[in-house]
Amino acid sequence: MTRHTPQFVQARSSQLSLRSLALEQSHASRAASVADAPFPRINAKEMKPESFTKPYCDFMTANPTVFHSVQYFKDKLTSAGYKELPSRDSWAGKLEPGGKYYVTRNGSSVIAFSVGKAYKPGNGAAMVAGHIDALTARLKPTSTKPLNNGYIQLGVAPYAGSLNETWWDRDLSIGGRVVVRDADTGKTSIKLTKLDWPIARIPTLAPHFGIGMMGQNNRETQAVPIIGLDNSDLFPTAATATPAQPLGGPGSFVSTQPPKLVKLIAKELGLSDPAAILNWELELYDSQPAQVGGLDKEFIFAGRIDDKLCSWAAFMALLHAKHDDADGVIKLVALFDDEEIGSLLRQGARGNFLPITLERAVESLSAPTDTPFGPGLMGQTFARSFLVSSDVTHAAHPNFGQTNLAGHSPRLNVGVALCVDASAHMTTDTVSMAILDRVAELAGCVNQRHMIRNDSRSGGTVGPMLSAAMGCKAADVGIPQLSMHSIRATTGSLDPGLGLKFYKGFLDHWEEVDAEWH
Repeated sequence: MTRHTPQFVQARSSQLSLRSLALEQSHASRAASVADAPFPRINAKEMKPESFTKPYCDFMTANPTVFHSVQYFKDKLTSAGYKELPSRDSWAGKLEPGGKYYVTRNGSSVIAFSVGKAYKPGNGAAMVAGHIDALTARLKPTSTKPLNNGYIQLGVAPYAGSLNETWWDRDLSIGGRVVVRDADTGKTSIKLTKLDWPIARIPTLAPHFGIGMMGQNNRETQAVPIIGLDNSDLFPTAATATPAQPLGGPGSFVSTQPPKLVKLIAKELGLSDPAAILNWELELYDSQPAQVGGLDKEFIFAGRIDDKLCSWAAFMALLHAKHDDADGVIKLVALFDDEEIGSLLRQGARGNFLPITLERAVESLSAPTDTPFGPGLMGQTFARSFLVSSDVTHAAHPNFGQTNLAGHSPRLNVGVALCVDASAHMTTDTVSMAILDRVAELAGCVNQRHMIRNDSRSGGTVGPMLSAAMGCKAADVGIPQLSMHSIRATTGSLDPGLGLKFYKGFLDHWEEVDAEWH
């Protein structure tokens, strides 16, 4: 969830014990078969939220960056029979009722959708949209820094609100995407990388020095990670006296990066020549695995919960959604990058990625039926569609009761929350709430409510910008969590499954519920 500044705001006037389940040897295999295999068509009321706890934790640990997450989703989609639609290609004649498709942008956003077998041009879409970027610290274009008392340090820049006080003394690893040129073929490609051990740490200062460490420090000079040691300056006559020299020729990208890091990444990618690296987009991340905790294992402790929680649940809901012969709508999940910094880039929700994808899909689907394609048909499509804007929301806090609003502070392991904001930072209104409460009734879910106190300020989601661009009905839905925007956060161990159950219920029942209104 984006954190709005005061200036932005001013300018824009159930509980289930898991102890016994954790002890059952069959639980892991059952969870894997149910959650990872996208083919079973399970009735939402019959879904067991606890079956999705371990698969979610595994996903969180294995996919620390937005690029790894998109690749994970692509692999799942391909195994489930979804076909990729390259944006650079024509889609004419490639889409048909009953088909399943996906498209990506920048390797950091993905839209997947299935077309109902009974689809007709002008029918609507049941859409869930969220974001998969998270607060992080990215390497600067020149990340090499001078040796400092024997420490090798790394130049990084905060993405959104990272490098805050929760980043001190954490085990940080590194990962992301690397641009590589093959010297033999002259072809350029992108490779993903991540290290499986922590290489960086931002050390605090001992309290003995009388300098506070809680949010009072300079991010440029006092939050610089250490990644290694080089004491060669202490031994001027030794063979190891010369510090590591830059790699590549003058002006090359690798010459601006720490030599040891370049060699390490090149080795991880199997590159014989580090100079083959033309550029990279690497970031630091908390390397501690996602894991369950609490007396009854009722919590999940993990990094990057905001928002790989709602995104994973929505995505898995699409893979588990039913596909009946009578389905006449498009079922779609869109996961965006850059929400935490305003969504303004082309892979963000303020770009044209979702509207243009729907337009191109409807254009392709309408051609064989001789239905004229144009603004009229798209206007009809959007008017018959519904958007669930999905982003984590704040759970009731046990230690800061003054931030909780009675009747509007959701609890963990109960169900998703319908999020309301009187200043329209959320899209939910009375009609959309009634629609989603009906969905919950049909799916056997419990909907909670979330609203901030009048003396608090709200964050934002992708909902307002997308619903405004398309003109469709919409609501904001969030899975509750504690410690939003911390490097480690907490949610309920049932919440990934409860979110999945709700999103699947929406995708399965939207057409039925919409028919009750018309």
